[in-house]
Amino acid sequence: MQLIEALKNKKKEILSTWVDRTLDSYVSSGFFKRAQDKFANPVGANIREGLSKLYDLLLCKADQKEMMDPLDQVIRIRAVQEFTPAQAVAPILELKWVVKQVFTADKKLRPLLIELDSFDCDVDRAALAAFDIYTICREQLYQNRISELKSGRSILTDSGCPSALDRQGKQHISKLQ
Repeated sequence: MQLIEALKNKKKEILSTWVDRTLDSYVSSGFFKRAQDKFANPVGANIREGLSKLYDLLLCKADQKEMMDPLDQVIRIRAVQEFTPAQAVAPILELKWVVKQVFTADKKLRPLLIELDSFDCDVDRAALAAFDIYTICREQLYQNRISELKSGRSILTDSGCPSALDRQGKQHISKLQ
């Protein structure tokens, strides 16, 4: 059996494990795994869709430019959350581990483990592209934040409710007295 054929035959199992491991990195992973509605669960739906498209592109040895949209679909979500750069990009690299686990569990596929070098390189290139996307997204967030600060809109978006701020101020004053 050829490597690409084996990867296609095990697609459902590999994708399921890959998506689960990616969604496990979120605090609300249970919800993201259960809710299938893309409007109720845009994070889970976009992760599933993006990783599935990326997997298909990796199997057909697509150009890195073609991988940018599904990578963006996954990484853009992670860039606006409380992930470090390594945590944001880690799911792309997780695919290598998932494939090795699936192949190791199947006696027929174990001999193909030595042929994974080319596939692993393709995954590494996708991860590097994901890191580029992550840095672009973070830069965009910081530019938006600077724009908010310059325009004064940050007062509206960053400050709390005026009555809550008033209560906090009174509590702070009472502690000082």
